[in-house]
Amino acid sequence: MSIWTRIADALSAIGSSVGGFLQSLASRHPTPPERSMAFTIGMIALGAKMAKADGLVTEDEIRAFKRVFQVPDADMAAVARVFNLARQDVAGFETYARQIAKLFEARHEILEDVLDGLFYIAKADNAYHPSEQGFLARVAELFGFSPADFGRIRARHVETPDDDYAILGLPATAAPEDVRARHRELVRAYHPDRHIAEGVPEEMIAIVTGKLQKVNAAYDRIMKGRAS
Repeated sequence: MSIWTRIADALSAIGSSVGGFLQSLASRHPTPPERSMAFTIGMIALGAKMAKADGLVTEDEIRAFKRVFQVPDADMAAVARVFNLARQDVAGFETYARQIAKLFEARHEILEDVLDGLFYIAKADNAYHPSEQGFLARVAELFGFSPADFGRIRARHVETPDDDYAILGLPATAAPEDVRARHRELVRAYHPDRHIAEGVPEEMIAIVTGKLQKVNAAYDRIMKGRAS
């Protein structure tokens, strides 16, 4: 059963409160399938709170979900319903963020995946706005990430000075052995199988493989630059 089918089946339990549904999962020890569903619904809900447009889901947002999360056309109705329920929910985004953080330990790699997904949604209109920066920084804080952690995550999506080093979370003065050690650490942390085991649905594994590709590319550029 796909994650989208499980979400469609769960909509009757969600009712009119996405926040209440997430709270019910966060208050116990969910099974791996439930964690996958909470991960997905939580990301959709936070994306809804971040979206500027009122009313229905915009075409840009739909394309972002379909591109990154591999949503079949037949299942977009379930995604759109969660999106709009969250948008109408009186619970604020901080409530959602705290509930998601409760499902995963602070600074967990899976919480990075949520932030990566939100960055993709934020850039759906080919822009990154100050309001989105503030929103994402606050979500990262509630997830237990430091400003430096957030800067590293943002560097995968938004160009910054010394971008390659920022992606690895290192200063531009880092020694070669530190660069190699950090690269090995991130490759282990971002292995797709590890994230699937922790609750990232297979339909969304493009989030993990995308950031692993960026880490590898940044490492290659740094090492080539030092060899020249």
